[in-house]
Amino acid sequence: MIEIKAVNLKRSKVETLVVPVCEDQDIHTDAFVASLIDMARGYEEFNGERGDALTLFQPVGTQIVRAVFFGLGKAEKINGESFRSVAGRAVSFGIKTGLTALTIATPSAANLTMNAQTIFKALMEGVVLGNHIFDRYKEKKERKPLKKVVLMATAAQKKAYTGLAKTVTAVCGGSVSAREWVSTPSNDKRPDAFAQMIQEASKSVGLKTTIMDERWLEKQQFGAMLAVGQGSSASPRLVTVEYAPKGARQTVVLVGKGVTFDSGGINLKPSGSIENMKMDMSGAAAVAGTMLAVSQLKPDVKVVGVMPLVENMPSGTAIRPGDVVRSYAGKTVEIGNTDAEGRLILIDAMAWAIKKYKPDTMIDLATLTGACMIALGEKIAGVFSNDQHLAESIVASGEETHERCWPLPLPEDYQELLKNDFADLSNMSSIRYGGAITAALFLSEFVGDTRWAHIDIAGPAWIKKASDYCGAGGTGFGVRLLCDWIGRL
Repeated sequence: MIEIKAVNLKRSKVETLVVPVCEDQDIHTDAFVASLIDMARGYEEFNGERGDALTLFQPVGTQIVRAVFFGLGKAEKINGESFRSVAGRAVSFGIKTGLTALTIATPSAANLTMNAQTIFKALMEGVVLGNHIFDRYKEKKERKPLKKVVLMATAAQKKAYTGLAKTVTAVCGGSVSAREWVSTPSNDKRPDAFAQMIQEASKSVGLKTTIMDERWLEKQQFGAMLAVGQGSSASPRLVTVEYAPKGARQTVVLVGKGVTFDSGGINLKPSGSIENMKMDMSGAAAVAGTMLAVSQLKPDVKVVGVMPLVENMPSGTAIRPGDVVRSYAGKTVEIGNTDAEGRLILIDAMAWAIKKYKPDTMIDLATLTGACMIALGEKIAGVFSNDQHLAESIVASGEETHERCWPLPLPEDYQELLKNDFADLSNMSSIRYGGAITAALFLSEFVGDTRWAHIDIAGPAWIKKASDYCGAGGTGFGVRLLCDWIGRL
């Protein structure tokens, strides 16, 4: 849907022209665009401040049906996220207005502290992400996505960035797939159904996909994962998706928590905490979406997605507080709280993945703890790692993509909080504080010497209110982050 094109605004008829405007700097070198901005600034209500918007219909002396101006704010604060946001706002305007296409006047990098590629890439990302509408369960499809967005460019830029458009479309397409899965209600994505969704999507792009059922899990002694799933009438599944190029330099394993609905089990979640628990499989969705993107990005590293899928439900067969389960790794765990289930399915999946794939690096993504949301809010993920350089590289990718992460510690003395009188470990800390840290420390007991990072995405995986380029619901957080990180290897 993205087209990079040289447009002569003096001669061409344009239905809708979008013009990003800086509050205190000229960021367009096209004299015709500059004259349009002067017209817009003639209106008292438009100054180019962030949030400003103005529409001029059939500006005098032009063949433009409507010119829409969006404020970016002051130049010193403009970054890639500014352009993602303005593109998302433009697409949202187009969708609400019932348009089919937009033309965006691409700003010049000359007066900004970023290069042209960053501007084009961010605009493309905002366009693709902002053009997603989740209306599968609506009888009336009142809004329709745009069919085409043109980014104005020079001939040299068109040649340079056409390939970039394909890359951005692949990565953001993975994010959109993840959003769709997260926002799908739990009755339509119980473990077997969700596994089939991942398999169909992955096979369509040529990836090797395997689904392991409960009989296989029992044979392999996935005791912790099976314990979580035993309260549900829907049995667990383990899904693997593999991208394995010839001569791969290294192997990366991505593990995603896939609790398709988390009731809390016997420790039932209260009202206010349970309503959105269809999103507790966001880690698995992000891993699956990343694998879809990787199939098109084609890095020279082997990438494996491992997704343990369960439903955590209360019933007469559900695990109880005080039960002791034996994990795949052989360590026993006493259940301190049945709502600390994500770490149980992850330890079996991670220990198995390490044994099978012997990865150079393993990263897990999980909506693991409310404690991480308390520490970092709803927009930033927590990163825990046994390798400082790995944590720093993830944070750097978060800065690049605006899927922001913040490093948190793994203090050895906090391990004492997980000790247990009746088993090797408890799945709950002995105190109420530092829950995100103790959850990560619990996972660390099962990775051995493997270079590993845990990303707690409990906050940013879901939004209640639409943002500039994401509707309410699943955000697809983690796909762009992981793709950027893999691209730096």
